[in-house]
Amino acid sequence: MSSPQLQSHPFFNPSKTNPNLIFSKSPLFLPYFSTPIRNYNPKPNALSSSLQEFPPNALRRKTNPQCTVGFSLGVDLGSSRTGLALSKGFSVRPLTVLKLRGQKLELQLLDMAEREEVDEFIIGIPKSWDGKETPQSNKVRSIAGRLAVRAAERGWRVYLQDEHGTSSEAAYRMINLGLNKSARQKTSDAYAAVILLERYFAMSGEDIEIVLPKQIDLQEKLRKGTPLDIDFSTEEFVD
Repeated sequence: MSSPQLQSHPFFNPSKTNPNLIFSKSPLFLPYFSTPIRNYNPKPNALSSSLQEFPPNALRRKTNPQCTVGFSLGVDLGSSRTGLALSKGFSVRPLTVLKLRGQKLELQLLDMAEREEVDEFIIGIPKSWDGKETPQSNKVRSIAGRLAVRAAERGWRVYLQDEHGTSSEAAYRMINLGLNKSARQKTSDAYAAVILLERYFAMSGEDIEIVLPKQIDLQEKLRKGTPLDIDFSTEEFVD
């Protein structure tokens, strides 16, 4: 989530990416600008094999509108505040702002996912305007990695979504909604998570990156928890 000043801040608990995790990228790496999401609609021509095996809810709904999916939890990580948004389909709403760190944050995210019937986490990863990762990206990957292991034990998936420009878009959104300065400061992180989820659904989940635990047993749990109700026969894939 963005801070009240809507600027980029260092993320907490610097650490290296967990060696027990696999980060599988989809082939689309395009920059995002702070233009309305409805005007940003690139069309990827290939999907990664990992997204084919573990398709996100947005992609499943696009390919099979009749499929049953859980809710998606948008997560905007900050140095001291984490914004959350909730969505099932294209209806996205701000949920809350957490002022927690480390393991307490991760446990609270899992608890909220259980309460809200969530089966996937969409976590914003910082990138520059040209799609390159920033020094903060590895810190987010570390947090996402730890969460992915705990989530997989429950059959839930964790994905990373480019969050570039979400802070600015959130600021414009809140102003357009008529929120006063005090309300904007309190909810800016949650609205950044809203923009993140809207971007994810607008792209049908085709430009995200899944975070897979390296443990085979946990991957098998994810397979069992993700019905393959999508026909990919007309799609083009990359490894």
